[in-house]
Amino acid sequence: MPATYSYETIRTELRNGVLWATFDNPPVNLIDERLVTDLVALLDATDTDGDVRVVVFRSADPDFFISHVDLKRIAQYTAAAATSGGPDDVSLGALFRRLSEARPVTIALLEGRARGAGAEFLYACDMRFASLERAVIGQIEVGTGVFTGAGAVQHLVRLAGRGQAMQMILSSEDVDAREAERIGVVNKALPDEELPSHVERLAERIAGFPEAAVRLAKRRINAAALAPKEDVHVDGSMFQVLAGDSAVVARVGALMQRGLQERSHTELELGTVIGEL
Repeated sequence: MPATYSYETIRTELRNGVLWATFDNPPVNLIDERLVTDLVALLDATDTDGDVRVVVFRSADPDFFISHVDLKRIAQYTAAAATSGGPDDVSLGALFRRLSEARPVTIALLEGRARGAGAEFLYACDMRFASLERAVIGQIEVGTGVFTGAGAVQHLVRLAGRGQAMQMILSSEDVDAREAERIGVVNKALPDEELPSHVERLAERIAGFPEAAVRLAKRRINAAALAPKEDVHVDGSMFQVLAGDSAVVARVGALMQRGLQERSHTELELGTVIGEL
């Protein structure tokens, strides 16, 4: 296998059984059809490549891990996600479910903002580690009038409990790394200077263990912890229903006028800005 795969929005490097996959989709790492297409291709490749034992996802942007979906490209990225699974797997949530069930172990290294479906991508990974200085997690959907359709309900209830899931989803407020660690949304929060080496040590340790044992352990943990696939389909359909509502269009339009989806104060402080609408 080559030392890297070639994608438009994800840079990769393979070291010691660990594939470092770095999101690079300016201006703010939106989930659009290009990023989804690359993620599908990466999952296809690593499902059959025995040299890749662990995948670590991080970002080339110091401020944004994955900001959220591209709200101007919902139909396009949904169509790209639908190429990943079976006839019923036609949503971003279904693609993220595939990420949870992927052959390699997946680890998210969060050094910037992950909101909306960007946060839901985090939850779908097997483990999450966050920067104390820069990590931000937020479920912005309810504040914009839509629904968390890519796994937030299913994952947050299991990771943090019913009350914390209610607070994160209904408030649309940002959560920093320390709070995310306290409620169980991330495995550990660490200073920037310690975070990459901590993740690298863990990833390479797992990559060095017998693969059959790692894969069986992951499969059985998923069997106990993941929601039924039918619930993922329901949540995805609810997002699609609300996304076209006139009140949602107006609310998103007001955010666009303030700089949503651009490198702006609105994107940097989106949890606060949504509360000011």
